[in-house]
Amino acid sequence: MGLYAKYIFPHILDYVMSSSILVDCRQDTLSEVKGDILEIGFGTGMNLPYYPENVRRITGVDININIHSKAEKRLKSSHIQVDYYPINAEYLPFPDNTFDTVVSTFTLCSIKDIHRALSEIARVLRPNGRFFFAEHGLSPDYQVQKWQHRLNPINKVLSCGCNLNRNIKELIGSCNLKILKLDQFYLGKTPKIFGYLYKGMAAINPS
Repeated sequence: MGLYAKYIFPHILDYVMSSSILVDCRQDTLSEVKGDILEIGFGTGMNLPYYPENVRRITGVDININIHSKAEKRLKSSHIQVDYYPINAEYLPFPDNTFDTVVSTFTLCSIKDIHRALSEIARVLRPNGRFFFAEHGLSPDYQVQKWQHRLNPINKVLSCGCNLNRNIKELIGSCNLKILKLDQFYLGKTPKIFGYLYKGMAAINPS
C-alpha cells in the first residue's frame, strides 16, 4: 500500500463520504437492520450515527487499517460497540449462517473480487437474513455509461480501486442472492458518472 493510499486517500474518502446529501440514503438503508449485524467496508465509521437506537453491537470489516484509524472519534461518541476485523470481504472468517443482517454502503465498487465477496455475504447470512446495500454504479443512460467506462481506469487509480461502471443489480443477483427491494436513481448535486445509485435489500436465493 503506497503513501497516497495510506495517508492521503483516507482524508479524501472521509470528506466525500461525509457529504450531507448522503444522510437520507444512509438512514433509509439502515432503518430496518436488526439482530447480529455485519458491515462490509466499515471504513471511517460513517454509518454509526444512522443505525437504529436499538442496535448496540456490530461487526465491521475493512482491509484498510489506515482508514479505520479515522473512525476513532465516531466510535467514542457512538453507543454501538464495534468488533473490527482488518480483513477484506472476499475471505470472511465467520461460520456459515452467522449474521441476521449484512450492510454495505459505497463499498462494492472497490472490492477486487466482487463475485467472491458477494458469495461470502450470502454464505454468512442466516436463511432468513437480509443484505442491505446502497452503492453507486453503472448508469442506464448510454451517454453516461460511455464516460463511466472511459474514466474508470483513471478513477480506479485516484480512488484506490473504486469502479464507476459496476452493474450492482446484476452482480448481486448473480451470487446466490435475490433482490427483494431496489431503488435506482441519480443522487442530487452529483455528477452523473459518480452519482447513479442502487439502494435496496436482498436475501438468500432459495433456488
